Amino acid sequence: MFCIFFYVLNLLGQEKGKAVPLNKIIIDIEQQHQVSFNYLEDNVVGIKLSPPNKALSLEQKLRYLSQNTDLSFENIDNKFINVYKNKDKTPIICGYIFSSSDKKPIEDANLNLSGKIHATTNSEGYFELEKTDKNSLLISHVGFCSKRISIGNADTKNCLKLFLEPEVTELKEIKAGSILASGISKNTDGSFEIKPKKFGILPGLIEPDALQAMQQIPGVNSIDESVSSINVRGGTHDQNLFLWNGIRMFQTGHFFGLISVFNPNLAHTISIYKNGSSAFFGESVSSVVDISTTPQTEEKNSFSAGINMINADVYGKYNLSKKSFIEISARKSITDFVETPTYKEYFNKVFQNTTITDFNQKQNVDYQSDKKFGFYDATFKYVQKIGTKDQLILDLITIQDNLEVFQSATVYDIFRSENSTLRQQNYGGNLSWHRNWNSFNTTKINIYNSAYELLGNQKNSIGNQIAIQENTVNNNGINLENQHILNSKFVLSDGYQFNEIGITNFERVNNPEFYRKVKDVLRTHALIFEGKYNDTISRLYFKAGARINYIEKFQKCIVEPRVQFNYGINKNLNLELLGELKSQNSQQIIDLQKDYFGIEKRRWIVSNNATVPIQRSKQLSLSLFYKKNDWLLDIENFYKRVNGIITASQGFQNQLEFVRTTGDYEVLGTEILIQKKFNHFLTWLSYTFNDNNYDFPNYEFQIFPNNFELSHTLSWAVMYEKNNFKIALGTRWSSGRPRTSTDNSNINPSDPVLVYNRPNNTNLHVFSQVNLSSTYKWETANGIQYKIGLSILNILNRKNEIGEYYRISSLTNSIEEVETFALQRTPNVSFRVSL
Repeated sequence: MFCIFFYVLNLLGQEKGKAVPLNKIIIDIEQQHQVSFNYLEDNVVGIKLSPPNKALSLEQKLRYLSQNTDLSFENIDNKFINVYKNKDKTPIICGYIFSSSDKKPIEDANLNLSGKIHATTNSEGYFELEKTDKNSLLISHVGFCSKRISIGNADTKNCLKLFLEPEVTELKEIKAGSILASGISKNTDGSFEIKPKKFGILPGLIEPDALQAMQQIPGVNSIDESVSSINVRGGTHDQNLFLWNGIRMFQTGHFFGLISVFNPNLAHTISIYKNGSSAFFGESVSSVVDISTTPQTEEKNSFSAGINMINADVYGKYNLSKKSFIEISARKSITDFVETPTYKEYFNKVFQNTTITDFNQKQNVDYQSDKKFGFYDATFKYVQKIGTKDQLILDLITIQDNLEVFQSATVYDIFRSENSTLRQQNYGGNLSWHRNWNSFNTTKINIYNSAYELLGNQKNSIGNQIAIQENTVNNNGINLENQHILNSKFVLSDGYQFNEIGITNFERVNNPEFYRKVKDVLRTHALIFEGKYNDTISRLYFKAGARINYIEKFQKCIVEPRVQFNYGINKNLNLELLGELKSQNSQQIIDLQKDYFGIEKRRWIVSNNATVPIQRSKQLSLSLFYKKNDWLLDIENFYKRVNGIITASQGFQNQLEFVRTTGDYEVLGTEILIQKKFNHFLTWLSYTFNDNNYDFPNYEFQIFPNNFELSHTLSWAVMYEKNNFKIALGTRWSSGRPRTSTDNSNINPSDPVLVYNRPNNTNLHVFSQVNLSSTYKWETANGIQYKIGLSILNILNRKNEIGEYYRISSLTNSIEEVETFALQRTPNVSFRVSL
């Protein structure tokens, strides 16, 4: 008994030695008993005492520490020890915060009461705080959804266990920024993205015009120097899909193609897909240009106004409240008031070799002419957030071009006059609703309408003849899109689209009497499924989808698979594979080259699934993308085939002009871009090769070069940007487009007849152009910003031939060669004020 007595005293006594910090004692106990202490550093700092005897049990050590400090030690299952201060009047609430996905503790989570952070969690996710009369506790952490709980009735004896949902945010991984110019990037999905508000400068451009800028991208050209005739990898302009805030646009150019209809000071994001577009894009067998003017982040009120030598515009954005704003823009030509040198060059280019200039050539005595030309466009946006999960967006756009030409001449005492009017307009609206059900599921529904009209009216004094031509398009539909974020790497999307398009073509002549009106309507339903896998760690991106179209009128189903694959071989080298199958039910044709006075002679029609087939395309591309030390190299090889084209849609001005047959075209090409950035300079060189051939099985010459083939295109540019000064110089060189020569060996001079050689048997002369642009921006002390710009197209004033055809002159009764040329030297100056 004597020995046992002294043994017990030895157990309850403390070890001899000097006092040590309490956190050191806690670490020793954790290592000896395999437990984990949860405490706030402020509660244990500065406390020192002699350590307990190592032979004591865990409970005995905790009792010893509690007796010698003002702390309480709560043992939970001999695994966790909660440490908190003893306060008789103020109860303590403690808890653990975990991730709901992997059940791991969340460190440094903030616990907020009354707008102030009262506690943060430690490495075990543990926290404690004094219980107050405030019932609501907000818990937040980066990467997790904030959670609000009531602590009024929380149990102070047992610690809470709380779980936060991970906040998964889908981000577009930018593969290369500042490609071609600042503000232009290339995404992992193969698309090019233009941010006009961050746009730098390109040769010949002083404004971030989307359709002008995209022509700098390898594989994108304009065969006649027009934004109304953009050819992507050998396709025609109407084979491209142009979307403005979900509205399909059937008119893309002012001044009959020399200026984009999209206000360059408005767009926030422009995405351009040459291949591998999303399954949510339909009605296109070539590229997709998707323009969104909805900002992704909140922006302050702003106003700007500008003018150049063609038009003036204003832009304004006003926040009605914290959850709503309106955005308005308007632009109008200044040609009603002044004819600038820029306007004169544009006018000469547009109206050369049309029926308007033909009138002048045929009437060479007392000729008079009076021209009125103008255009305008305007947009309106209203955005309203409802609560924290819903958003309503209304977008409206209107575009119009008007031309009036009165011509008269007196020949041999006979007075003759022509009064011609031409109007082209496109207006549309889109109402969309966005719903964030939670962090993982979103829904978007939008209803849209787009209406297009091309109207020509010509009055001739000879015979009092009146000729009217009209082409109208009415397109409306509804889109439903759901997105499901399954985890941080995998996203699944599905949706439904209904599209109705009605096209009317009307012609009437009073002398001789002629009347024709044709209206066709097509309704299409589409189901869309798409999945995306994006692993940034392993540098693997894969997106696959399918669009299932059903056309009511033809009871026809068309399946269109799409695929995007990108793999980072290393951090500098990427391999990209893109593929798609697409279809299109509407297209533009030319009945006669003199339609609409030869200025805007293309008219929209819909497929009849017979003489006008549904166009279908397939495309595959493989590219290597290298980026290191401000060097960039992009090499892309592609194959493209489009079936169901008709000769009337290809703009023939040879023996095929009046032949109506169907066929296809096939393109095989390579696109190369080399870019280097150093200091404030950026320079790049691009080269494009394509072999583009028609295949018309029912024509005597079955295979021959495509009208839109440019076998070789070479572009170079150098840009300098420092502070607020920017300047760019560049040149573009391309081999001439195909043309058809005539066989003059057996022509009877008294009765000439056009006899052609094989279609597109030769080429025009080489196209070469040097362009310059520069801008300077400064800001005053009161925050007003000014910007001035200067551009010169075709500095060397080279006479570039862009078209050539033959006709029999009624005056000389001989075959004459008609040539069309690009812009001569064309200056432009702009000035802009922003508040």
